[in-house]
Amino acid sequence: MKKLFWFFNFLVLAIVLPSCGSQPPSQTATITNSKQVSLSNSKEVKSKIYSQYKQWHGVKYQMGGLSKKGVDCSGLVYLTYRENLGIEIPRSTALQSKTGKEVKRSELRAGDLVFFKTSYKVRHVGIYIEDGKFFHASTSKGVMISNLNDYYWKDKYWHSRRMTS
Repeated sequence: MKKLFWFFNFLVLAIVLPSCGSQPPSQTATITNSKQVSLSNSKEVKSKIYSQYKQWHGVKYQMGGLSKKGVDCSGLVYLTYRENLGIEIPRSTALQSKTGKEVKRSELRAGDLVFFKTSYKVRHVGIYIEDGKFFHASTSKGVMISNLNDYYWKDKYWHSRRMTS
């Protein structure tokens, strides 16, 4: 019975984890309400992201989670965009990594999505704030703010995308 339990858990992870690395078609974000924040207004976008951080700081990481009981990186990005910026974006890291337009790391502004390759098939996403800082759900520390230039993240940076509606 114990072997069956571990086999089932392994099978679920083998199916779920590689899906982060798929290559879906490019998509655009859509406005979800009349309170949409203009993504070109960096001051307002930063304010909304910091507000979300204050509400979610320390919430533990949970793959597939979308609540304060647990949230994953793409879920946090999805919720932040939907609830605080009034923009609907895809739920998964794979789809988010193809939405909007690519932007150079040197041209990042508040609200841009930053993507990382954390292992061979695993991708991670966060929302850029300012001065190298980004908002994300870490697998080890939960919802937090990190720096692109930190030892761990510096070499794992993959690319960035700017959402367009």
